[in-house]
This record gives sequence, structure tokens and C-alpha cells, in this order.
Amino acid sequence: MPLVRIDLPVQTTPTTVRAIADAVHHALVSVFGIPVADRFQTVARRSADAIICSEEFLGIAHSDQVVFVQITMAPRSVEQKKALFLEIASGIARETHFKGSDVIINLVESARENWSFGNGQAQFA
Repeated sequence: MPLVRIDLPVQTTPTTVRAIADAVHHALVSVFGIPVADRFQTVARRSADAIICSEEFLGIAHSDQVVFVQITMAPRSVEQKKALFLEIASGIARETHFKGSDVIINLVESARENWSFGNGQAQFA
């Protein structure tokens, strides 16, 4: 049930957009064990003035080619979250020109009863 929002530089090609979205979904499937069909993602390509990121934070250098990934999801353990962060960053770096250091990830936890997957029903409440 994760809802994924991905923000990328405007010049990112459709092929790279898909590779990033696929890498995030693959990480969710492999680390959290979500069903393959549980895929809900939005992607926005943004101009340089709409993506603002520090050049360096916590000892990590960032370029002007950052990827922001925000995932709203049911609560998970700290160990699962760490594994997910690593799998997303390494997957994006492996499949695209983006560096793992430029992948910024934020998780937002939401109880299962806060979701509706259609027809106005609370399927998990």
C-alpha cells in the first residue's frame, strides 16, 4: 500500500524516469515484501528553481541532479527502513546516471485504516 512520490530534474528522460520508478518499486517488493501489483506512484519533473537541495549535508555532497523520493506507508521496523533506503539508493545508482548520494528519501508512516483503494471503502479498517 505504499504511495510513492518522486521528484526529479526536468531534463530527466522518460526512460530514466521509468528506471527510477521501477527501482523504487523493486526495493519495496524485495525489502518490505509488498505484492508486485501494489504499485501507486506519482512522478514530477521539476525545473532547477523548483528543486532546492543543500550542496552538502551530514558529510554527504549533493549535485544539482538530486532525486527526492517520499513514501507514505504503513509502519515498519527501523531495520527494514534502513534496508529500504540502501536498496532504493543503490538501485537508482545502478540503473541510472544518478548517484546514490543524490537520492534523498523520506518515509511517512500512516496507519492502514487511513487508506482507501477505491469505491470509498476502507479496505484495511
